Amino acid sequence: MILDILENAHIYTDLNPHFDAAFKFLCRTDITDLPEGRSEIDGENVYATIVKGPGRKPENAQIETHDKYIDIHYIIDGTDTMGWKARKDLGPTTDASDPKNDIVFYEDDSDVWTAVKPGMFTVFFPEDAHLPMISDETLHKIIIKVIAK
Repeated sequence: MILDILENAHIYTDLNPHFDAAFKFLCRTDITDLPEGRSEIDGENVYATIVKGPGRKPENAQIETHDKYIDIHYIIDGTDTMGWKARKDLGPTTDASDPKNDIVFYEDDSDVWTAVKPGMFTVFFPEDAHLPMISDETLHKIIIKVIAK
């Protein structure tokens, strides 16, 4: 997992050949005006989902992992208190899992909670279980999916 501010994104571009396109997208001047839903960046290699809506309570959410994609979560407005746990330490999966759509949920809790504020981003690799959208506020954020392989 990576937690940082957008101004430092250049530090991470060598970690994946598609990170440069993802971070360039986040640096757009119209980023706050993008409509909710999917925005294309580079086909199935890199795409964004713009989310605006109420946060959830931890007890109403499940920790998740992805095999095919790396998640970059960028906060525009609100504070998203995201949970994290090493994937290797997770318990059993749940019936809500959908491996075909690259999401697996677990009957487990986060080990670490981090308040991610506007201008900050997180990167969750396939090894990172995460529990996003935890907030008492309305959140405006962008989730970028970057192909892991």
